[in-house]
Amino acid sequence: MNHKIKQQERIAGWLFVTPFCVSLFVFFVYALGRTLVYSFQSFDLFSEATWNGIANYVALLSDPLFALALRHSLAFSIVVTTLQTMLALLLALAANKKVRGQGFFRTVFYFPSILSSAAMTLIFMWLFQRRGVLNQGLGWINEHMGLLLICVVLFMAIQTVQFLMGRRRYQWVRWGDPFHFLVSLLLTAVGTLILAGYGIGVRELSEPVAITWLNTRETWGPLPRTIWAIVAMNIFTTVPTLMLLYLAGLQSIPDSLYEAAELEGASKFQQLRYITWPRLMPVSFTVVTLGIIGTLQMFDQVALLGDAAPLESKITLAYFTYHNAFPPGGTPRIGMASAAALVLAALTLVMVLIQRSVGVGEKTND
Repeated sequence: MNHKIKQQERIAGWLFVTPFCVSLFVFFVYALGRTLVYSFQSFDLFSEATWNGIANYVALLSDPLFALALRHSLAFSIVVTTLQTMLALLLALAANKKVRGQGFFRTVFYFPSILSSAAMTLIFMWLFQRRGVLNQGLGWINEHMGLLLICVVLFMAIQTVQFLMGRRRYQWVRWGDPFHFLVSLLLTAVGTLILAGYGIGVRELSEPVAITWLNTRETWGPLPRTIWAIVAMNIFTTVPTLMLLYLAGLQSIPDSLYEAAELEGASKFQQLRYITWPRLMPVSFTVVTLGIIGTLQMFDQVALLGDAAPLESKITLAYFTYHNAFPPGGTPRIGMASAAALVLAALTLVMVLIQRSVGVGEKTND
C-alpha cells in the first residue's frame, strides 16, 4: 500500500514539473544549441545556411560597433548595479524603521516597480525632451541658485543659534533637535519668501536650458548622454524590487544583536558595519547577481527609443544582437547575431563568477 502511494506521489511530482521541463528544454536547451550552430554558419533567414567556421567571431572582433556595444554594456552594468544596490539598501533601511505610516511609505517606495517598462520608457522620453520637465527643472534651479544658497545658509545659521541658546540651559540639547529643526525650517521659509519678494538671489536667464539628452552622440564619462538617461530610468524602476530583498534580509536579523550592541556602546554606524552588512551578504549576492544579469541584457528601453537617438549613442550588446538579426532595411545576419548572443551569455557568466569570487555571497556564522 505504501509503495503504491509513493508511486502515485512520484507520478504527481513529475506531472507538476513536466511543464517546466518542457519549457526549459524548448526555450533554453534547444534554443542554446541552435544559437551555437548558427554562430558557425552564414544564414539570412531566406536562403539555406552555410558553414563558415569562426568567421562570425572574427567579424565581431573587427566590428567597431561591437566594440562600442561591449564597452557600453560593461560600463552600464557597473554603474547601474553599483547605484541600484546602494539605493536599494538605503531605501530598505528607511522602510525598516518603525514609524507611523510605515505601510504607506513602503507602498510609495515599491510603486515604480509595478509600472510597465514600455510606459516608463515613454514617460522618460517625454521628461528628457529638449523642452521637457527635466530641462525646465534645471532651468528653474539655475535661475534660483543664489536664492537656494541663501536659503541653506539661513537655515544653518538659525539652527546653530537655537542650538547655542539651548545648550546654555540644557547640556543634552543636540544640533539636530527635531523641534529646533521645525522652527528653523519655518523661519527659513518665511525669510526666503521675503527675499524672493524683493528679487534677491533670483536672476533671469538669457535663454532656457535646452540640453539634448537623447538625440546626441556626446558622452559624459564612460557612457553617452543617451545611456545616462536610460541609467536613471533603469534605476528608478529596478531599485524598489531589490529593496524588498534587502527588507526581507533586515527583518531576519534578530533584534537581540542590536540590543547587545547598544549595551556595549556601539554607534549606529558600527551596528550597520558589524551586524547589518555582514548578515546581508547573501542578500547582496542575490541583488548584485540580478543586477548584473539584468543590466547586461538590457534591451527594451533602448529598442523603445527608436529613432529618438542615434545608434552609436544607445547601442548595447543585447541591442547589437537584435540589430544584426533584424536590421532596418538590411539583410539579416543570424550568424553574427548568434555569435554576439553567445558572447553576451559568456560575459554574463564571467561577471557573476567574478563578483562571487570576491566574497559577496559568503555567508556569515551566527
